[in-house]
Amino acid sequence: MKKILISAFCALAAMIATAQVKPGIEVLRDSGFKALQGKRVGLITNPSGVDNKLKSTIDILHEAPGVDLVALYSPEHGVRGDVHAGDHVSDYVDPATGVKVYSIYGKNLRPSREMLDGVDVLLYDIQDNGCRSYTFISSMGVAMDACAEYGKQFMVLDRPNPVGGNKVEGCLVEDSCVSFVSKFPIPYLYGLTPGELANYLNDEGLLPSGRKVDLSVIPMEGWTRDMTFAETGMPWVLPSPHIPNPEAALLYPASGILGELNYMNIGVGYTLPFKLFCASWVDAEALSRRLNALDIPGVMFRPIHIKPFYGFGKGENLQGVEFYITDRDKAPITLIQFYVMQELADMYPDHKAMETADPSRYSMFDKVTGSKEIRRRFAKNHKVADILDYWNKDNESFAAKSAKYHLYK
Repeated sequence: MKKILISAFCALAAMIATAQVKPGIEVLRDSGFKALQGKRVGLITNPSGVDNKLKSTIDILHEAPGVDLVALYSPEHGVRGDVHAGDHVSDYVDPATGVKVYSIYGKNLRPSREMLDGVDVLLYDIQDNGCRSYTFISSMGVAMDACAEYGKQFMVLDRPNPVGGNKVEGCLVEDSCVSFVSKFPIPYLYGLTPGELANYLNDEGLLPSGRKVDLSVIPMEGWTRDMTFAETGMPWVLPSPHIPNPEAALLYPASGILGELNYMNIGVGYTLPFKLFCASWVDAEALSRRLNALDIPGVMFRPIHIKPFYGFGKGENLQGVEFYITDRDKAPITLIQFYVMQELADMYPDHKAMETADPSRYSMFDKVTGSKEIRRRFAKNHKVADILDYWNKDNESFAAKSAKYHLYK
């Protein structure tokens, strides 16, 4: 055991020593926290808000000379990661620092005037996964809006987009589907860092009230748009329980939409979250052959048999496919799940996703895709070809429009 611990420590030390990218919190610290001197500071964060030595931004700011950390704000999962997915967060006092923690994922999704009393600047430091339906960017946007209303400054401590800075997929959110999993009119994969997205929302007038906040971004050092997360050399701290590694962030948009239908197991409840498509009625080998025969760019499939530990199909023998994204740039990541539903509908007419899934899940499916039109079009024939034009219609225009907000090459 001692040798294992020493080996793990050495591996972490080597990773830190070779880190190519400094997150915003380290750049802020290198400046002597100049932008925060003389100000009362609030912080929205979770366990992923750390420096490259895994020290929490909470503790860094609490100990920083001249910095007065007066409040913490908890999004989904809690500032210390002790709240399960979807569970409401309550107000409490952080035992490590004695700082009051206000919930912004429960009764309040947006900081109130009272929560921001005594705060001059509100900071945001959370590792994003680059996908619109991940709720942290919604928390960021509504907090920006609250700061705009109550005359507070807002600052983003920037971090990488693990899907990359060039990947744009999915139609813009339409008015009928606006929710906390699709809060802003951006594509499903939007190819921006949190800081870039904050600038885009602010300057394009997309905050809920249409106001503009006094915004600043502390950029990273060393990040480029084509980097994988592994290439950053930064340690990955899971921002939520089912995103245990940066690969899971890339897989999440490939299977999470289908997961909203509760139609099959997508690896949540097993050891490979968001990496599987399995059900009791599937022939693993046959499905794998059909999907590989499609020759989807940058994607491969293999048969797999599982018995989930919890969630969909708990304790049952399920089978299906495990998928691999072999070329992030070429792969149509968000369409992978639709190709799976297409092939299953042809193989098993009695198990067509849009005919056998629980209808009560359709609303969430629509909110996540951002448009009721995607489900309507796909339900006609269960063919990817029927949604391609609509799903991709906004990609080029958004990429061009958002390019002026790029902070990195």
